[in-house]
Amino acid sequence: MSLPHDRAETYTRWLREITTIPTAAGRESRVVVYIEHWAAQRDDLSLSRDEHNNITLSFRAPDPGSTTGPVYLTAHLDHPAFVVASRDGADLVLEFRGGVMEDYFPDAPVLVHAPDAPPTRAVVSAREGDEEKPFKRYAATLDDAGAPANPGDVATWELPPPEILDAPDEGGPVEGGVLFTNACDDLAAVAAALATIEELRLARQTGTPVGDVRVLFTLAEEIGFVGAIAACRNGSIPKTARLICLENSRSFPNDSPIGAGPIVRVGDRVSVFTPELTAAVASVAEQLAGKGAHPLAIEKDTDTPFRWQRKLMAGGACEASVFCAYGYSATCVCLPLGNYHNMGDLAAAQAKTNTSRPRVGREHVAVRDYLGLVELLAAAGLSLPDKPSFRERLDTLWDERKFVLEEGFNAEGR
Repeated sequence: MSLPHDRAETYTRWLREITTIPTAAGRESRVVVYIEHWAAQRDDLSLSRDEHNNITLSFRAPDPGSTTGPVYLTAHLDHPAFVVASRDGADLVLEFRGGVMEDYFPDAPVLVHAPDAPPTRAVVSAREGDEEKPFKRYAATLDDAGAPANPGDVATWELPPPEILDAPDEGGPVEGGVLFTNACDDLAAVAAALATIEELRLARQTGTPVGDVRVLFTLAEEIGFVGAIAACRNGSIPKTARLICLENSRSFPNDSPIGAGPIVRVGDRVSVFTPELTAAVASVAEQLAGKGAHPLAIEKDTDTPFRWQRKLMAGGACEASVFCAYGYSATCVCLPLGNYHNMGDLAAAQAKTNTSRPRVGREHVAVRDYLGLVELLAAAGLSLPDKPSFRERLDTLWDERKFVLEEGFNAEGR
């Protein structure tokens, strides 16, 4: 399958819209409003919340599907950002909820997003103390002392407007372009999840059976997977569920390049995900591409419209490790991400080879990778194998070739 041009344009518009919504751990309400409005326009969908306000989208009347349980797509609604802790005139104290190197904060301009008001500019000046309370705090000063900015308001880095460019900062041209925007992690995954459900809705309308596919939107991932932990501890997800967690993971140009397709992620820096489920998702990708993520040694590589990658992605951790730790079957599919957590020229900053102060930048993903992710997830929603395809292949090989074990002994007179 491939996405028609008009739907690809619609899903790309959703990507641009959602990745510019201000959000922070515990302050995800603007993204929630977007999802609520989106779901309210589709009367075949149901939106519910658990006791900690994680959101589930599901079909009101799902078609009969796999007996192994529902398939969940998961994405988190927050992104590393500031929350206003206090104000004294033009002086603010901001707490930062997420993981960003200390080098990026001094003199960084930010925008404070008060309700029903245009963004207000401020500049970070210094770290407030050495301890986390439980988050790091920074002093900042408003450009306009009379501008609205109150405790609880979200503040984000001041960045240029979103745009689609030909190439990422660290590589050559990418077919379909690269979206540079405020916050891909994990809002690009939110857009992909909504686009996938839309694809499955349209399939149902043409009479194609769709199994019990749901979306779980979690809160406060960037401060320690808090929403996902809550969902596990409170039984918000059936134990029979299979979870495909959606992420945006730091790209390494020579290993997981932007533009080479969505990544079936076998693990992260914490754990290896459920092998059987990872294999099932990979088998769907192989069917779409007509080949594996890498050609075998006896094969020549061939170019196909659908591209995908299979990687560990050990640069960070994701919610799939949380779900696995609580006994669920879980894996991850991610987009290769540039300027991870808005940290521009991160490799140089980590290696201490930068010649100027590190500055924040727009996160970016390839549009083709994003649309490929939607295509992969929609295909998985229509037909995700119940059994591990590799085990089936092993059983077939045994039936076909077990005679060789006896043949050699008999030929040698044993």
